[in-house]
Amino acid sequence: MSTPGRRTHHGCWTCKARRRKCDRTRPTCQVCAERGVACEGYDVRLRWGTGIASRGRFTGADAPAESSIPPRLQGRQRDLLRERRRQLQIADQVCEHSPGSGILVEGTEELQLGALLSEPWNSNHDAEVFSDFLSSGINVLHSTTVQDGEMPLKVRLPGLCQQSEALYQICITLQVSIRLDLKSQFFEYFDAALNKFRSELAQSEAYLEDGTLTAGLLLCTIGIMQGIPWTMHLRGMYNILQFHSMGRSRDQISAFRTHLLEVMGIMDLPTFAIGRIHPYLGFWRQHCRNRLTPDSSEQYDVEVMSGLPRSLVDIFSCIGEGATEQDFWDWPGSKGCFLQCQLWEAYRLAGMLVIRHGALRLPSELNDIPAQQGQNKRRSALPTTAVIIMRLLSCVDAIYRASSEGEGKDTLTINAIPYPVFVAGLQTDALNKNPDSREFIRRILVAIAEGPFWNKQYRLLLDLLEEYWTYPENTINIHQIAQSRGIELGLF
Repeated sequence: MSTPGRRTHHGCWTCKARRRKCDRTRPTCQVCAERGVACEGYDVRLRWGTGIASRGRFTGADAPAESSIPPRLQGRQRDLLRERRRQLQIADQVCEHSPGSGILVEGTEELQLGALLSEPWNSNHDAEVFSDFLSSGINVLHSTTVQDGEMPLKVRLPGLCQQSEALYQICITLQVSIRLDLKSQFFEYFDAALNKFRSELAQSEAYLEDGTLTAGLLLCTIGIMQGIPWTMHLRGMYNILQFHSMGRSRDQISAFRTHLLEVMGIMDLPTFAIGRIHPYLGFWRQHCRNRLTPDSSEQYDVEVMSGLPRSLVDIFSCIGEGATEQDFWDWPGSKGCFLQCQLWEAYRLAGMLVIRHGALRLPSELNDIPAQQGQNKRRSALPTTAVIIMRLLSCVDAIYRASSEGEGKDTLTINAIPYPVFVAGLQTDALNKNPDSREFIRRILVAIAEGPFWNKQYRLLLDLLEEYWTYPENTINIHQIAQSRGIELGLF
C-alpha cells in the first residue's frame, strides 16, 4: 500500500476521492493504471438543478444550480477564526446555563452535521464512516455511560470538524481502525490524516484552536490504540499551549477547553503509557490538580475519558513526586454507581502496586524512587501483594460480567480496565504462585480485544505481557520490551 501524498486539487477524480497524490497524466493517470482501477479523468463536474443530469440527487437537471454551491466565506482568516471561537463560546454558555439545553443541543448537532456533510471535499463513503463514528465509535473514547450528559465532545464534534478539516479526517481514521471490514485501509487513512494535522499545527503558532487541539488528542488516541508513537504530538501541542495560554486562570477558560486540557492531562499521567518515548510533562499535576467544584459532595466530579474521580487522578499525577501507598489506601472514595465504585477500587489498588514494586516506572526513573524506610514501616498494616491482586481482579471480573449483561450494554466502564489489569499482570512472582490469576488476565484481554469493536490495543498489551512472563521477575522492564518492538502504548 502506497503512502498518500499531499492532497491535490488538480488530480483526477479517482485520486481526489481516495485522497492520493495524482501524477496528472492525461487522458488517464498512471497511478490509477498501476492500481488497476478506472480513472475517472479530469473533466469539470457541474452540480445540477433541473433538467438532464443522470445521477445523484440532481438527476434530470439541465443546468447547474447556483443555490447548491455554498457561498464563499469572506474576510481574513484570523477574523473568521475569531468569529468561530466566539460562536463556540456562546454554545458553551448555552449548554451550561439553559434549562432546555438538552433539546437545544440535539437540534444544534443535527444542524452542524448536515452542514458538515454538505462540504464538497467529503466523499459519500467518508461521510458514512464519520456518521458511524458519531453514533458508536466515539464511545471508545469515554469510560462513563452512553447516555451520559457529561460527554461534551459528542455534542461539539460536528461544529469542531467545520473548524478543523484534520479533526474530520482523524475521526474517520479512528473509526476505520476499529472496523474489521476497513482495517486494511487504516494506514492509508492514517497517513493522510497525519499530514493534514501537521499542516494545521504548523499554522497554529498564534493560537491552538479547540478543533486542532481535539484533532491532536484523537491522533494521540489512535497511536495509543495502535502502538504507534504518539507522545511527540502531545509535546508539540503542549509547547504551543505553554507559550500562549497556560498562564490564564481557570475561570478564564471555557468548560470545553477545560475538558480538553484534562484529557491531555490524563494522557500524560505517570505510569499510564508503555514504551514512552518523550518524558512526562507533569501536565495534570501542574494545571489540573485540586480542581474545585461548586459542590464537593456532588456525584459527578468524574473525568469522563478515564472514568475516574479527579481526586483519585490527583494522586496518580503525583507518582514519582511524593505519592505513597498510604495515599492510595487512605483515599476516601467518591459517590458513584456500583460499577464505578468497582473501577475506582481496582485503580486504587493498582496505584498501590505501582508504588510498591516500581511497576510501569520508566527505566530512567527507577533510581529516583525515594527510600522506602517509612513505607516499609507502614506496609505491615497494608495488604500483601497477593491479596491486593485478588481484590483488584475481583473488581475487574465484576465490571466485565456486568458489562456483558443486557443491563450493562450502555456502560462504558469496561473501556477503563487496561490499567489495573496490566498492573496486576506485571506481578510475575505472585502470578507464578497463582496461575489462575494469570489465565484470568489472558481471558479478559482477549475477550475485550474481540468485541464489540476490533481493538488492537488489548492484543498488543497481552503480547507484551506474554513476553514479560518469560523472564524472571525484576530482570527486565516492560518499557524495554515495548521499545524493542518500536511501539508506544497507552493504558487508558
